[in-house]
Amino acid sequence: MELPAPLRQAVDRILEKVPLPDLKQAAKTLSNRYRAELRDGRLHMAQDMAVRAYLATRLPATYAAVRASLDALAEARPDFTPKTLLDVGAGPGTVLWATSDLWPELELATLLEASAAVRKIGETLAADAIAARTIWQAGDVTTDLADLQPADLVTCAYVLDEIVPASLAKMIDRLWHLTTDTVLIIEPGTPAGWQRILAVRQQLIAAGAHVLAPCPHEAPCPLNPPDWCHFSRRVARSRLHRLAKDADVPWEDEKFIYVAASRQPAVSRAARVIAPPKSGSGKVSLKLCEADGSAGEKLFTKRDGDAFKVARRLDWGDALARG
Repeated sequence: MELPAPLRQAVDRILEKVPLPDLKQAAKTLSNRYRAELRDGRLHMAQDMAVRAYLATRLPATYAAVRASLDALAEARPDFTPKTLLDVGAGPGTVLWATSDLWPELELATLLEASAAVRKIGETLAADAIAARTIWQAGDVTTDLADLQPADLVTCAYVLDEIVPASLAKMIDRLWHLTTDTVLIIEPGTPAGWQRILAVRQQLIAAGAHVLAPCPHEAPCPLNPPDWCHFSRRVARSRLHRLAKDADVPWEDEKFIYVAASRQPAVSRAARVIAPPKSGSGKVSLKLCEADGSAGEKLFTKRDGDAFKVARRLDWGDALARG
């Protein structure tokens, strides 16, 4: 999955004259902070160069994860066409771009972001390219949610790993109250990210939410450590991306986990592929999370006819429609 052409071109313009040594150093510092899940009171992207490093090395991957999560949400609720978006911890507008691409009908987007450097670049990227009226607001996701207006779609992507766990429940409660229809939370696809999503999922279900995706049920997660639920998208690296990270491989796999929950139930409940498919001659084995709350491997062979034809086309993260 690639960035939309207008976004890619806007990013290229911003990165055009950035000295490579400075970008490499900023990318290394940013990567170390993300990997360590540092919560030292400092913003990961407080400085202008850190934002540029993010655009070069992280934006394509986070966009792919956000878009995949939104696609799963839309598949579960094909009737849902949000007119308003509230994105908290918005970064440079990743969710805004993915939402606008999927739902061009979007009319109003409010983006809450603490870093002035990030807001400035986010506004530059979106200028003359996003049709929806866009409001950028300074604010902290744990303390500045009180005065925000409700929205059809409320999102929070790659944010929970940056806040103290004690603030999580109150924040999620506020996001749910701000949601007139659907909320989407996305986290890195690590065991720790999965645990955060499990806590969010449990809280939303207790508040009366219907889980849309990825789970086809509201039962407890059937997976147990060391196993964990996550998904992956392969993203092509640009030449600048490879240079900034001293990377030899022309692609990277972005692992992520998410939960989409709504005031409206999913139109249908389809089992989801929760691991890379295992294919052989005339057969494919899928690890499925099922609508009854169970999870396990299921083998499809040519003898299964149309079911096999469907199964062999599925990828990790896809829903298995029952026909």
